[in-house]
Amino acid sequence: MSKTPENDGKPWSKDDVQQLRRLAEQNTPTRVIGLKLGRTEDAVRSKAHERDISLKPVNQSPYNRSKKK
Repeated sequence: MSKTPENDGKPWSKDDVQQLRRLAEQNTPTRVIGLKLGRTEDAVRSKAHERDISLKPVNQSPYNRSKKK
């Protein structure tokens, strides 16, 4: 049985939502955001969707390859 996150079932505070937004803007993986906030991945995805926060990585080349000219 997996361990329940520390904030499981607790309401989201304004600080939690701000931290979620900040971490999402920094391209932090959803699992890591959940660990930092003490929430499940599903809870993070749900709150991000509710607040219209994109969790998709931006400005990242696949496989860390840069374009050669």
